Amino acid sequence: MSRLPEAAVTRRGRLNYGKRSVKEENRQTGGLGEVLPPLSAHEARVEAYRCLYCYDAPCTHACPTHIDVPGFIKKIATGNLRGSARTIMEANILGATCARVCPVEELCEGACVLNAEGRPIMIGRLQRHATDHLFERGIRLFRPGRPTGRRVAVVGAGPAGLACAAELGRLGHAVTLFEKRPLPGGLSTYGIIVLREPVEVALAEAEMIAELGVDIRTDTELGRDVTLEALREEYDAVFLGIGLGGSPDLGIPGEELVEDGLAWIERSKFEPEKMTVGDEVYVIGAGNTAIDAATIARRLGAERVTILYRRSEREMPAYRHEYAFARKEGIDFRFLTQPVRILATDGRITGIECVRMRLGKADASGRAAPEPVSGSEFTLPADQVIKAIGQKKPELLADLGLATEKGYVRVDEAYRTSIEKVYAGGDCIRAVGAASTVMAVQDGKLAARAIDADLGLATAAAAE
Repeated sequence: MSRLPEAAVTRRGRLNYGKRSVKEENRQTGGLGEVLPPLSAHEARVEAYRCLYCYDAPCTHACPTHIDVPGFIKKIATGNLRGSARTIMEANILGATCARVCPVEELCEGACVLNAEGRPIMIGRLQRHATDHLFERGIRLFRPGRPTGRRVAVVGAGPAGLACAAELGRLGHAVTLFEKRPLPGGLSTYGIIVLREPVEVALAEAEMIAELGVDIRTDTELGRDVTLEALREEYDAVFLGIGLGGSPDLGIPGEELVEDGLAWIERSKFEPEKMTVGDEVYVIGAGNTAIDAATIARRLGAERVTILYRRSEREMPAYRHEYAFARKEGIDFRFLTQPVRILATDGRITGIECVRMRLGKADASGRAAPEPVSGSEFTLPADQVIKAIGQKKPELLADLGLATEKGYVRVDEAYRTSIEKVYAGGDCIRAVGAASTVMAVQDGKLAARAIDADLGLATAAAAE
């Protein structure tokens, strides 16, 4: 039976999934432990009893993976946590992660009919209650399927790749999962702050998927250690869950002194005790990653943390509930502000030169385009600057020869790319719509079923 790479097993064992209290977690991580404590058994039962168990439930329709929400909640109400977790994970194998990182306010909880009373069911926390029950006890619900003799390569051990590998393993295919980083999990491991998801949650899910017979090979990068051509020759199908690229450049003088937001978050997950934070910290960008980066700086002791955004509050890409959370954390916002230069003395940041902006006509994103106001330059004192302005389009595509759409991998309704036997899903295909963990999970699940169907057709044709 496959296992996680040794580095992941060591890390997983040291963190001891689910056994630390929130207070203890915060002591260990410098105030960066999970924000929400787990529900007690009594609290979960009481909350589950509030559910109306709607017929044709809007919460289920709002979930991209279509979890039977009333079904899993009813099982919690009856004390059947194992059955509740099965209901969740049949639809979403990464249910423990999504219980923590999904924007439930925009999805299932946002669709709850009890919003009319101002108290929607705490669907995310109930989902966490059920899935944590399994992982804390080492319960395994799923087994590898009967071997089909077909082999599939999955590239990228983020949510899309893990979900695809898990579904293929349950269907009986032999899966090899290639991941360029030392640990599997993608952004769940490296890019989501501990306040939402500790590392051990992502690794526990990866370990469960490895036990479905999936061979996870880390430190193995497409284009460096393996080629797409070689994978196509060796395997019956290839799934690409390669995510997006690194952070784009700001394109301003002094940028070399600016810290990358995703790297900042990664350090907070693996070595928070080694991090230093300034007194006057500025974060450039106003998406969810920017708010996460600002929250870390604030909780690590920065006297003032300010987010700079070139558009207005109305256009900011962060979820509204994330914006409200940041405000409660004491984070300031300066809208219609564009940094144009990082000021420094002897290699140390001393300030940011900015220009005020005004909004013009809508651009390709559909939002009002910011334009600089002539003569409005001003300087802000600063001693640390972090950028969180999104990620580049997948950088491998030109070398792989895949057809693209707006810089993303182009796929058909069955997740097939322009190259035979090659499929793709997750953030790398998200030319339309917002990228999210739960959407990536659904891509991986549906792509696996499409691969299984295509392999079955190929087998039938060969038999004829």
